[in-house]
Amino acid sequence: MVWQPERDFIGYGAHPPDPKWPNGARLAINFVMNYEEGSEPSVQDGEGRTETALTEAWGRPPDVKIGRDLAGEGMFEYGSRVGFWRLMRLFQERNLPLTVFGCALALERNPQAAQAIRDSGSDVCCHGWRWIQHFELTEAEEREHIQKAVASLQNTVGERPLGWYCRYGPSINTRRLVVEEGGFLYDSDSYADELPFWQTVDGKAHLVVPYSLTTNDGKYAGWMGTSDQWFSFVRDAFDMLYAEGAQHPKMMSVGLHMRLIGHPARAAGLQRLLDHVMRHKDVWVTRRVDIARHWMVTHPYPGKGLNE
Repeated sequence: MVWQPERDFIGYGAHPPDPKWPNGARLAINFVMNYEEGSEPSVQDGEGRTETALTEAWGRPPDVKIGRDLAGEGMFEYGSRVGFWRLMRLFQERNLPLTVFGCALALERNPQAAQAIRDSGSDVCCHGWRWIQHFELTEAEEREHIQKAVASLQNTVGERPLGWYCRYGPSINTRRLVVEEGGFLYDSDSYADELPFWQTVDGKAHLVVPYSLTTNDGKYAGWMGTSDQWFSFVRDAFDMLYAEGAQHPKMMSVGLHMRLIGHPARAAGLQRLLDHVMRHKDVWVTRRVDIARHWMVTHPYPGKGLNE
């Protein structure tokens, strides 16, 4: 029988493991910049429409689903032309690490950004060959996309990706295909926990480092309008996890999009958040691959049947 994802409503329960973060940190926090611009569905790449997700390109009637939307195209272009550089500057000025969820085709189309990521020491978690819905792909198509993405990122950023994360949600085949590929340390295709956890996939150990769509700038595409609102919302999450961390340390993911929080009025909220985090001791601001590696050493695979 082919491996299939199974639901788990229990997880670690009332007694989560102590992650033993470096230097006794109360909280591990990972900032993720999603580099998607140039890999989204487009007329140029064959979808017959312009992707407008996580932009302000709302001018067309919702029933108009084909043809070029030049406003939407421009908003994606802003992300890679301007927003990327602003976010990189905010982290580099503070000497803070950053993880890039990189769509392979998007980075091929901006060699300057790929080189900047390579030079910065950021880890690149593969965000797919393209920023498309993986659950719409056949198993063969998805396998091909994974292989193309790995080869492409190896070329553009100088090393193969060690993590994997789909757009929005995986297919029922994704985790099995990621394990089959053989070179990934982890995937982040889960929103189910605040700590990493192990699974057994086709008889092999596989680590899941969960992500969050809650502490994420995607809120700007919904009900949230100002940088103060976003800052206070994510700050409250940080403050609660930091307080809880005196007894039960956890991890926190903060998702960023160049075409959203890369705009100055929103980047101001990110700037305030970074400074707020830096005022706290016992916080491990780190890359995603470092969380995965730490967990593998500190909490090695327990064997089939546990934490699945």
